[in-house]
Amino acid sequence: MKSSLQVHLITHTPEPEKVIAGAAKLCYSPKDIQGTMEQSDQKKNQEFVKMLVNMGHESPLEHISFTFGIEGVSRSLTHQLVRHRIGASYSQKSQRYVEEKGFKYIIPPAVEENSRALSLYEKSMEESAAAYNEITKLLYSDHIESLMNQGKTEKMAKKEAKKKAIEDARFVLPNACETKIIVTMNARALLHFFNHRCCNRAQWEIQELAIEMLRKVKRIAPTVFDIAGPKCLEKPCPEGSMTCGQVLEVRERFRNLQEERVIEKK
Repeated sequence: MKSSLQVHLITHTPEPEKVIAGAAKLCYSPKDIQGTMEQSDQKKNQEFVKMLVNMGHESPLEHISFTFGIEGVSRSLTHQLVRHRIGASYSQKSQRYVEEKGFKYIIPPAVEENSRALSLYEKSMEESAAAYNEITKLLYSDHIESLMNQGKTEKMAKKEAKKKAIEDARFVLPNACETKIIVTMNARALLHFFNHRCCNRAQWEIQELAIEMLRKVKRIAPTVFDIAGPKCLEKPCPEGSMTCGQVLEVRERFRNLQEERVIEKK
């Protein structure tokens, strides 16, 4: 069964730009913390945060965070996502504890556009699901017998046998298998994530996720994420000979993303 991307912004630091401005100003202020936090209005806070971002003074950005609920993505994507370790926290649905009977899966666009490839792909998913179900069934029976021979009650044996069966059966599941993950990142970590994963050279699925996450945080902290995105937005592409060669198109795309926020605000 095909699945598709869903991104929910679950929660975030209240008044994020006020928090950043206050934290940064505290470093140079003789006032107490409360006085420092209350000394600026929204416009001044935004101007100050913009200056910090443009200067590359990013440590105050670590004081604000955003928590996302992400569904309809593949385990191939999350293998890439969790490589962003600094300033990030993850909680993912476990295939060890959650049975994947009749699992959903992600279909790459290139596969979907090729009828023969799509037929082979869907057949492979069906075969993986059938193998998973059969292996689970076989191991479940073996484990129940073994556990009851060890003196476990039937109820306890069934519960433990199910977990033991699915934690081994999961080895046949494909990378395409749909998963769910909750991600919390501070703003500095997000800027780094957007630099790398909004880039055209990022794999299509994680690029789609990164752009949707960026779209959501821009609505909450527009000044912080004003120039967020791939590194080529403000400077020449750093990929050298490996550039996608579409810098102008990329800049136009992210300019449109910025305009979306302006339209929403109106």
